[in-house]
This record gives sequence, structure tokens and C-alpha cells, in this order.
Amino acid sequence: MVQTEKKLTINPLGNRVVAQRLEQEETLKGGIILPDSAKKKQETALVVAVGPGTVTNEGKTLPMPVKVGDKILMDKYSGQEITLDDEEFVIVRADDIVAIIN
Repeated sequence: MVQTEKKLTINPLGNRVVAQRLEQEETLKGGIILPDSAKKKQETALVVAVGPGTVTNEGKTLPMPVKVGDKILMDKYSGQEITLDDEEFVIVRADDIVAIIN
């Protein structure tokens, strides 16, 4: 569950994860700073909320492979981007997470 200062909350469902992309400032050799529109999307993100997991046909819930606070590597263009209280998040399926970064 993501809780912002204005008490808005978001709870991911099923095998979905809410993550916040980790921004990296990019400066070229000549000191030129690239605008956000010219940068490629970051594939690394910090998990801020985790859904309960997938429910099987037998009624068992499969555990999620990640937890809140994990740094993840995800598919480049996966997920649904959302904005809450001027902060940007992405909701991705657990299947779109490639790795956990230690």
C-alpha cells in the first residue's frame, strides 16, 4: 500500500507491484544535462507496495517474489505509469520483474 501525505492510498491487486523508478541524473562530458524527455526510461525501481499474490485454481495464494523496499530490474516498457500527489509510480506484474538487485 502506498500512502501519500494527503492520505491517498493505492493497494495493488493480485500479482502486481507498485514501484517508483530510480532517477539518475545524466550529464554529458561537456556538462550538458539532458532533459527528461531525451532520457531513456530507467529499468531500475524501488518497490513501494506489493499485492497479495496470484490465487491458483485450488484457492492457494502463491507468494510474491519481492517485498517492499526491494530494488528491482524490470522490463523497459512494462507497467502502467500513474501519478499520485506529484510523485510518479509504475504498476507492474510480478512476471515483468527481471531481477532483484542486491
